[in-house]
Amino acid sequence: MDKLIFSEEFCQPENLHPFTLTRQIQDIRVGILTIREKWEKMFGLPSFDKKEDDYKDLDRSVYIDNAVGNGACFIIHGNVLPTARLVKLARRLRDGEFIATRSGMGILFRITKKQIQDKHKIIVTRAVALEEEVQTIQYPWDIFRLNDWAIRQDFSLLIKKRKSQPISRTNKVVGRGNVFLEKGARVEHCVLNAAAGPIYIGRQAEIMEGAMIRGPFAMGADSCVKMGARIYGATTLGPGCVVGGEVKNSVLFGYSNKAHDGYLGDSVVGEWCNLGAGTTNSNLKNNASDVQLWTPRGRVNAGRKCGIMMGDYTRTAINTSFTTGTVVGVCSNVFGTGLTPAYIPSFSWGSDGIQRYEFEKAIPDIDDWKQLKGKRITENEKLILKHVFDNY
Repeated sequence: MDKLIFSEEFCQPENLHPFTLTRQIQDIRVGILTIREKWEKMFGLPSFDKKEDDYKDLDRSVYIDNAVGNGACFIIHGNVLPTARLVKLARRLRDGEFIATRSGMGILFRITKKQIQDKHKIIVTRAVALEEEVQTIQYPWDIFRLNDWAIRQDFSLLIKKRKSQPISRTNKVVGRGNVFLEKGARVEHCVLNAAAGPIYIGRQAEIMEGAMIRGPFAMGADSCVKMGARIYGATTLGPGCVVGGEVKNSVLFGYSNKAHDGYLGDSVVGEWCNLGAGTTNSNLKNNASDVQLWTPRGRVNAGRKCGIMMGDYTRTAINTSFTTGTVVGVCSNVFGTGLTPAYIPSFSWGSDGIQRYEFEKAIPDIDDWKQLKGKRITENEKLILKHVFDNY
């Protein structure tokens, strides 16, 4: 059986801190779908992860020499966003061929067992040049920077040969043909403006009365936009999110809440986060200069606008104020007076990063939060979080 195998080997996942602390790059959400979901849907094949011999090798991690079998494997760099042209070119590859960018970097390889010399050696025969620009996620801010483009790509993919559920006449709709409602979506007495980009509303999702949505915008299954919310494109809410207040050009991966007033802009929020009422971030410095964002390898220029990059399982107290370009690690409980520092480590208790969130307390707290949405913490999550607690 043919299959997709993602690899982080040449993608420098450490540059995507804090999101790659708890997931593979290919499980990052940008647009409507995760990178993995995009490739699986466009190729129509199941996917696996190349074993990297680290703590994120879990249930679907495989060694390539064992995984090939009698079919072909497409080995893909996990940070590459697919396009129709890229997938079409990939389908035409012969065994041993690979797709290379304009700079000559290989990003997708087709191999069979004939190309495998041993566990760590694969022989490729010919590069096929890709003329179009390749979109990749290299730093956290690429997620919200590419979100407009990615929503449009995913929207076209998901609505192909499908019909939207009827849009209630109680709504004010601009660009009706650019709005798609999945089965069970509930939208009444709202303003939906899809003139500047598509609006996609997932299964059983709800947009409450008085909300104003400007595309590009996407919300996943079972998410909720609360009354009177103001959401600007390009914004993505993953599955199970609850959002209110004002949001602009941001991505919430899934199961996270920003349920009350406050501003979230040019930001990325991981899974199972909760922003307390009044939590607000700055996305522009007072002198309008470029934002220098913390990374494990030092500060990197993130451009003129950048809000918060928040890792999974993090929560904030009411009225928390985030300074421009703040990075918050995994499983932090953020509270304190005044603006936060620009970097808050994982498992911080408070915003100064000095006192640690005890692991034995953090795990049941996460489980309690997940139960609010009918989920429980898994053994795999515990293993990953213990590694993060011990090493970051």
